[in-house]
Amino acid sequence: MEDVQNTLATVALPIDSVGVRNLRLPISVSRREGGALATVALLELGVDLPAHFKGTHMSRFIEVLQGRQEDLSYKSIKSLLEDILERLHARKARVIFDFPFFMPRPTPVSKATALQSYQCRITGELALEGKLDFILEVKVPVMTVCPCSKAISREGAHSQRAEIRLLLHLKNFCWLEEFIEIAESAGSAPTYPLLKREDEKFVTEQSFANPCFVEDVVRNIAEILETHPHISWFRAEVESFESIHAHNAYAWIERYTQPDSQISCTDLFNMVC
Repeated sequence: MEDVQNTLATVALPIDSVGVRNLRLPISVSRREGGALATVALLELGVDLPAHFKGTHMSRFIEVLQGRQEDLSYKSIKSLLEDILERLHARKARVIFDFPFFMPRPTPVSKATALQSYQCRITGELALEGKLDFILEVKVPVMTVCPCSKAISREGAHSQRAEIRLLLHLKNFCWLEEFIEIAESAGSAPTYPLLKREDEKFVTEQSFANPCFVEDVVRNIAEILETHPHISWFRAEVESFESIHAHNAYAWIERYTQPDSQISCTDLFNMVC
């Protein structure tokens, strides 16, 4: 049968990435305290395509996944990308795992425990005869109390939930839990899936004792990430879902912490956008 994908393209332009997305795959993620979390990831798989090829072989992406129940690690992602490069005769391959990561969250006073979900994304990109570039993304909810509102009001201050988004180019293995804790420590208070009355009192008082703007939150995070030994680039974003305004507030800081790296900030950010 004719291999149409290998025929000449009508418009001879190279394609940066072509592939499949919105695939579901059961995965397991190692936990810092031991064992593994079973979850389900949405996957995107893609390769570059030279100008002279009409198309890529989409079915081969699905074949690569058959029989896999990924234990997410540097080694397993590199193996998957090497398989894609070989099967699709590509020069560059990329995979994205988008999944919820669950952590047991004890309340601060009553010690009741419930699971809290954090949306995570791992992006791996491998060039032929190159090294694996590995970016971790995690979204963490926190609570913020407005310092200005507290300073000018006789009673109370406006407070709201905010979302922290961390994009991290990792040089070595790191635990997801570490970055979740860094993010949660940067706001006025963490959020909880379950709170009893004594817990609500504690969290409210904790947050009002520690008011912070989005500017404060993102600086708190960046101060830690700038000196982290296993990070060569990061982007920290904070978005506050304002309770008394008809808009959201945001702040972000992007830093290239390892000047000898061979990949630019722009390239890293483009990997996950």
